[in-house]
Amino acid sequence: MSPSPLHTILGSTGNIGTALATELSSIDSTTVRLSSRNPKLVSGDEELVKANYLNEQEVDAVVKGSDTVYLVVGITYKSKLWQEQWPVIMKNTIKACKKHGAKLVFFDNMYCYDPDHVGHLTEETPVNPKSKKGKVRAQIAQMIWDEVSSGGLQAMIVRAADFYGPGAKLSFLNESVINRMKAGKTAQWLYAGDKNHSFTYIPDAAKATAFLAQQADAWNQVWHLPTSDAYPTGQECVNILAKHLGAAPKLAILPGFMVNLLAMFIPLLREIKELKYQLAEDYCFDSSKIEIKYGLKPTSLNDGLKACL
Repeated sequence: MSPSPLHTILGSTGNIGTALATELSSIDSTTVRLSSRNPKLVSGDEELVKANYLNEQEVDAVVKGSDTVYLVVGITYKSKLWQEQWPVIMKNTIKACKKHGAKLVFFDNMYCYDPDHVGHLTEETPVNPKSKKGKVRAQIAQMIWDEVSSGGLQAMIVRAADFYGPGAKLSFLNESVINRMKAGKTAQWLYAGDKNHSFTYIPDAAKATAFLAQQADAWNQVWHLPTSDAYPTGQECVNILAKHLGAAPKLAILPGFMVNLLAMFIPLLREIKELKYQLAEDYCFDSSKIEIKYGLKPTSLNDGLKACL
């Protein structure tokens, strides 16, 4: 009797890692290994392995024995750290996967795409980033494709728009809108409240990622994870939440000149400035490829926001 396949999550304590662990643990005859600097059980019967992904030996040890590795690591939101650490993490992960014959799933965002195409992003959108963070993302994605092209690695890149979901941390929609409205405060938005913006529901992203890894014909390509095509404005998000909460649909906009001013004192705003185009323009993330190919449908915006309450 062959041993059950081992699925290893690198970065298991984040929003996606935790949700993905739940999905993978529900698959019959599957062993799940959770890894981070301080991994914690999710379903209760996973293997736990501590690892620093900047250390090649520790990455090698955590990947050993894995059939599939999911790289869902989050790094502090600073361009300098991304430039220094992401290439090392990716190099270590790729090397370990090649050595141990593991397939690699990289959970990515849309930063690498050309900002001129932000109004309609598909898997075929040109990779031509203008931001520092986007250039890092393009670099590490290319590291994967170089190995795939040489035949040394089987991999896929899955991408999501800005995510949200029940209890999500470090989520723009959760922190600035949902949690504030739940607390009886006015929702906040940056740059413009009347521009369309895509949001990926975390449970949808985790379910689709686990599903894709089981499909033999899904490998060695990019997939956009199921994302509602409602493309709401900030005000529309507030309107939906206000209806469920029985509250006034109030939204405060922080315009560009105020973002620039406050960025002198708030480090996070300094990091966000280079990605202004994602909020100051229509940002629409198209996931029709996975919906047509496999019939995976996203949760509606109304249902997703309601679940967050």
